[in-house]
Amino acid sequence: MEPSTRVIAEAGVNHNGDIALAERLVAEAVSAGADIVKFQTFRAADLATAAAATSAYQRRNTGEVVAQTEMLRRLELSDDAHRHLARQCEASGIEFLSTPFDLRSAEFLVSDIGIRRIKVSSGDLTNGPFLLALARLGLPMILSTGMATLGEVEEAVGVFAFARVAGADATPSRTAFSEALGSPEGRAAVAESLTLLHCTTEYPASFASVNLRAMDSLAVFSTPIGLSDHTEGWTVPIAAVARGATVVEKHFTLDRTLTGPDHRASLEPGELKAMVDALRIVEVALGSRVKAPHPSERPNMAVARKSLVARRPIAAGEPFDAANLGAKRPGTGLSPMAWWSMLGRPANRPYAADEIIDS
Repeated sequence: MEPSTRVIAEAGVNHNGDIALAERLVAEAVSAGADIVKFQTFRAADLATAAAATSAYQRRNTGEVVAQTEMLRRLELSDDAHRHLARQCEASGIEFLSTPFDLRSAEFLVSDIGIRRIKVSSGDLTNGPFLLALARLGLPMILSTGMATLGEVEEAVGVFAFARVAGADATPSRTAFSEALGSPEGRAAVAESLTLLHCTTEYPASFASVNLRAMDSLAVFSTPIGLSDHTEGWTVPIAAVARGATVVEKHFTLDRTLTGPDHRASLEPGELKAMVDALRIVEVALGSRVKAPHPSERPNMAVARKSLVARRPIAAGEPFDAANLGAKRPGTGLSPMAWWSMLGRPANRPYAADEIIDS
């Protein structure tokens, strides 16, 4: 059976800028049974201004108060490092993916590395020009929706629809995005090539902040829905799969005590494997919407169910009534659901006590 949930092991920046750590992260993602291992591709100077501060969680998790650019420079991977990791992934049978944070990085990942899909971070959901450029690269897209309202998600999905169906000379605008999303062609392009991930952008995110029912609201766009999870443990991803998530993205690290912004909100290798194993069990257990006896249950039907039986000896021609008609195991005869239709009918033959009534 093909897995119905694609598991993205989010290495992110948990390599701390060290290619050897990145290699080990790939190996652990493979060992855990993940489908994809994902990194992040950026240049600090292109991603943040010198004045941009780190977030509260980044300061808390690193124990430092520094500019974003200083923290980000330590977490960059060179182009050659990307090529090396992509080759390792190919040799190991796992898909390589990386989130681009600028157009140069995206074009490098598409044209040089040959990624199969584009993953967009929650932080770029409102970055319309960037979204448009990414969507025009023509690959399937996975878009995280952390920090967003449903209206903001709708606008981002509209950008994607416009990129896929509007002509090269079409002028981008909010009105044009809305019209593209409202068109049959736009809706078809979105359903075919875009996946939305529900997300809470906090590291770690509290369970109370997750709001998994919002996945149901995202389904209005008729796209596959998944979860980018930042909670501790893997209970929430299991619940997301049970609610129909087709993608689960989860940060992992070699060691949660390492210094860096995302280690504390990440699973360690053994936990990642346990999560993947549990997700695969849930996939199998979900089955179909059909409510019917499973083949494995059928032998138990005769044992567990009951049949109509004679509560005492019954003479031929004697009417069945509440005094002489009962229900006992085994379930090999007439269903007790026929009780009411049997009342008042004459017995077709004599019955001994506990004998199953003929149909």
